[in-house]
Amino acid sequence: MTYDITALRSQFPALSAGIAHFDGPGGTQTPEPVIRAIADALSHPLSNRGSTAPGERNAETIVTDTRQAVADLLGAQPPGIVFGRSATELTYGMSRTLAKTWSPGDEVVVTRLDHDANIRPWVQAAALAGAMVRWAEFDPATGELTADDIRAVLSERTRLVAVTAASNLIGTRPPVTAIIQLAHEAGALTYVDGVHHTAHSLVDLERLGADFYVCSPYKFLGPHHGVLAARPELLETLRPDKLLPSTDAVPERFELGTLPYEFLAGTRAAVDFLAGLDPSAAGSRRERLVAAFAALEEHEHVLRTRIDKGLAALDGVTVHSRAADRTPTVLMTFERHSTVDAYGFLAERGVHAPSGSFYAVEASRHLGLGDTGGLRIGLAPYTSAEDVDRLLAGLADFLGR
Repeated sequence: MTYDITALRSQFPALSAGIAHFDGPGGTQTPEPVIRAIADALSHPLSNRGSTAPGERNAETIVTDTRQAVADLLGAQPPGIVFGRSATELTYGMSRTLAKTWSPGDEVVVTRLDHDANIRPWVQAAALAGAMVRWAEFDPATGELTADDIRAVLSERTRLVAVTAASNLIGTRPPVTAIIQLAHEAGALTYVDGVHHTAHSLVDLERLGADFYVCSPYKFLGPHHGVLAARPELLETLRPDKLLPSTDAVPERFELGTLPYEFLAGTRAAVDFLAGLDPSAAGSRRERLVAAFAALEEHEHVLRTRIDKGLAALDGVTVHSRAADRTPTVLMTFERHSTVDAYGFLAERGVHAPSGSFYAVEASRHLGLGDTGGLRIGLAPYTSAEDVDRLLAGLADFLGR
């Protein structure tokens, strides 16, 4: 297919402000169908879920339809889709639930590559259970986290391996399938942070083999909340803390309070929007998503190559995104300039490329960048070649001052 970037961009009202957005890893802009779906949900009768009143039925339909849409996106089962306020909240909840099954001397594996939301909940839960935390290191020179790095910290006492599917800081995609297999051979569960990965590659949870997979719709054109996917039969074995009168059914036993129905409606619309990226694709939603993500990955690969070549032509730039397999995400620092100054300089020119460690503080420190991090460039489906050229021109002007 031809990736019609002009037609695609026309569906994002925020782009009319003229800003070139490179902050996709932190959150994407919102297309009109998602905005409309949220408004439609709030414009019709809406109440707690049920089957009697119109508002009850509307809420029930939104939840049911969105579980199916997210299951299609992730290659999961609808009864295994849990909704929460954020991926961080869901991970904290699951860490407390799983820690009930740990004993002193048990071990939990976390990695230096991860966002802190897939580190600190496990470190803190392990401390409460008397379990030991073992750290898997990545190579700061290459940005690679390998299966051998995980194997080195596994033992017969490992109860959980928490690993990212893609680094939100430098884009590295570890060999997650191989890591999951190693963890399972050691008798451990796996918890995969897919927040950054889901925006760029189609997920197949069944093929991946992860026990738990978490993501955030606002990273793939949807509204702000979190999603956790797992096998329903695994969720059935877990006993989270919950209110006495709340249902014990799966997946609802993991969902605290009333769900944000309007945001779920927006998430369903975001999945359908992604499925329509290739207008020529036909078939089921899942089949259309396969075609759409193939087109998206090609579009982002072309733009990332353009960025890589442009940065290579600039003096005094150090690129820290070096892994062979990575998302279209680039972290950089400068020999003689502050990345915070670059962030401000670009912002004044209508280019949004933020600076920081973006909650991947362990990765930033391991790279030798402390808590400061660097300037991060991240692509989204609506990023254009013109955006990239504006970014590169802005960086050239900044470095040439």
